[in-house]
Amino acid sequence: MTGVKKPAESIGAQSVDRALALLSFIGRSPVEGIGLSAIVQNTGLSRPTARRLLLALMRARMVEQDATNRRYFLGEETYVLGVLAAQRFDLVDLARDSLLDLASQSGDTVFLSVRRDYHSVCMVKEDGAFPIRTYALKVGDRHPLGVGAGSLAILSALPEQEQADILNRNSDILLEKFPGFSPEALRPLIAQAKERGYSLNPGLVLANSWGVGAAFRMPDGRVAGALSIAAIDSRMGPERQAELGAALIEETTKLEARIAKVFGLPMPATPATKLARLPRDSRSYSLNKGNLP
Repeated sequence: MTGVKKPAESIGAQSVDRALALLSFIGRSPVEGIGLSAIVQNTGLSRPTARRLLLALMRARMVEQDATNRRYFLGEETYVLGVLAAQRFDLVDLARDSLLDLASQSGDTVFLSVRRDYHSVCMVKEDGAFPIRTYALKVGDRHPLGVGAGSLAILSALPEQEQADILNRNSDILLEKFPGFSPEALRPLIAQAKERGYSLNPGLVLANSWGVGAAFRMPDGRVAGALSIAAIDSRMGPERQAELGAALIEETTKLEARIAKVFGLPMPATPATKLARLPRDSRSYSLNKGNLP
């Protein structure tokens, strides 16, 4: 008995579903990419079907293939769509509660920075009540990754090879404009941030302006940006650094949950060091709320 032939529109819809699922799967490996064998093994697609879908996605510039290692990556068109989607999924709006809470708790200035390739961009600044403020970072400032607490937190959360590539790429501008942030000076700060779960800028941009920062991720695990707090050096003793670091870790965890909820996806995998630094409850750290330590 001959089987019933599926309608053409049903076959077309199935192809679209498979292509979109494949695109999402490739997006989970944004840095290292993924090979064809791994795609076949993890998606259940046959090798010919996977190749056919990949070619269609490449023609649409949604996927690109590295000419050297033959691995597949998200293409430039996905970035364009992401920028357009940002009008709906606005990080500034999603981070607003965390910025306000941190500024109120600490009394100091709080920043939202986002990653843009090899740099970070300051998107928002929220001043606390403490009357003496620092002005090492302004909204719109674009710094090489590693320069400043938030930017350093972003760099520190990336894989080691990507960190090395970024430091190599930015070495000339760091030497010319930010000599205090040479790759040699940044490496111990990166190691410290990985161990603690938050970064520390010990006055390397402006001598009397110190900062701490913690990175946050998108649901696919990609490092998207950081929240950071800056204060005058007299307010940044070791104990308060830890208090601010714990507060930042808690707020970035909340921010990741809000982002995941908007996208309808699970929260990103959280590094063990970040979880280890989380307070046991919201009362386990006590910020000075504007008073000198």
